Amino acid sequence: MARTVWGSTVGKKTVMAVSGLIMLLYLVVHMIGNLKIYFGAAEFNHYAHWLRTLGEPFMHYEWTLWLVRVVLVAAVFAHAVSAYQLSRRDIKARPSKYVHARPRASYATRTMRWGGIILGLFIVWHILDLTTGTVHSGGFQPGHPYQNVVDTFSTWYGNVIYIVAMLALGLHIRHGFWSAAQTLGVGSRTRDRALKTAANVLALLLTAGFIAVPVGVMTGVVS
Repeated sequence: MARTVWGSTVGKKTVMAVSGLIMLLYLVVHMIGNLKIYFGAAEFNHYAHWLRTLGEPFMHYEWTLWLVRVVLVAAVFAHAVSAYQLSRRDIKARPSKYVHARPRASYATRTMRWGGIILGLFIVWHILDLTTGTVHSGGFQPGHPYQNVVDTFSTWYGNVIYIVAMLALGLHIRHGFWSAAQTLGVGSRTRDRALKTAANVLALLLTAGFIAVPVGVMTGVVS
């Protein structure tokens, strides 16, 4: 049954929708946590430490965090694979150009593919920068996420990479949220306007919330 579902277009779209919503939930929580940086180094570092002790004593140190990471990696992988296979299937179904021009899609729709690639590359950079410290500038300090974040956004390229990725994320969410609702059967003629409004608001809030961190560092509010 699993193979049959995965082999169908509807099944792949469902996997893409569910995995996207899992990542969206994480992004909301992650953005709220990121904004704690405005409360100072002690508060932000304490929050980062709390994430590693979440679930204790039932869960061992960092076990809950690693469980979240595993779920996220699985969601990202499922989302990327299903998106790629659906794209290939669409190309095979229509190998030649349309005789008549297709209706012009929104900017977010037309950039979903490139936005996904940008976000995929950003995830790799983000992990290497603030999780492992491999490409971090200014000397990575394990256990001091506040200083690491300030170091990253004290460089022009750190700001450019992050802001471009967050703009791509906003466009991705704007289209993806509404598309997921249609795939999962939530959308309808009467709900479409509300769903599109929710997608726009959610995309705007997440984009602004994430970009607020580098802006805080650049303006000296966070230092």
